[in-house]
Amino acid sequence: MAVIHDIDIPLPDGDRLPAALALPDALAADPSGGPRPGVVVIHELLGLDGNIRRIAARFADAGYPTLVPDFFAGLGPKPICIARFARGIGQAGTGRPYRQLATAQAWLARHASVDGGPIGVAGFCIGGGFAILYAVGAEIAVVAPFYAPVPEDAETLRGICPTVASYGGRDRTFAPAAGRLEAALTELGVSHDVKTYPDAGHAFMSRYGGWIGRLGRRLPTHVGYDPAAAEDAWRRTLAFFARHLGPADA
Repeated sequence: MAVIHDIDIPLPDGDRLPAALALPDALAADPSGGPRPGVVVIHELLGLDGNIRRIAARFADAGYPTLVPDFFAGLGPKPICIARFARGIGQAGTGRPYRQLATAQAWLARHASVDGGPIGVAGFCIGGGFAILYAVGAEIAVVAPFYAPVPEDAETLRGICPTVASYGGRDRTFAPAAGRLEAALTELGVSHDVKTYPDAGHAFMSRYGGWIGRLGRRLPTHVGYDPAAAEDAWRRTLAFFARHLGPADA
């Protein structure tokens, strides 16, 4: 089982970025037992919660050292930090989230378990949209957006790396983006695997309970865990990562 550590990453402005680092069990005691390709996970609207930690652990269990930065840290109460995070993403390539992600990626690449190896990025919901924009021109090997918004103009994606994307067909808000992403990647000649799961809704990789789960099921996005879709998405994502990022035991 993966071992997860809470860490802080130094930022160029002297501040620190909280993050979770999930290491494969084989590297937990001795990270230098690699190097292996690394993965950065970008959280969804609820931030660095138990769902995203479980997803990071799943990547680590597959053999990839995995880092999850907390992009909401220091931005205030949750509604305010979501708005500030979204505004930063809109400043493509220059906003605060981009600077933080570049620093986090560099930190992971220097980690003993990765030692300069290639990096992949996976993002969920708003984090998936951020992952797509970051992957345009960034020095990463592969990107995996889940139920993510997609720019209208295909040219906006020119320079993106190989992409494996997953959507829920019952998600009335984001499901239409799957076809747009598929068409753009085909037009740009980028290696890709885009799939929509007809019976799944938004956030089908996450297990939400309590009032969040009850509310999510009633929204037009039909938020809710779908085990069949989740497992198939894991299979496709890890196979695509092995092909474009490299096998996790490399």
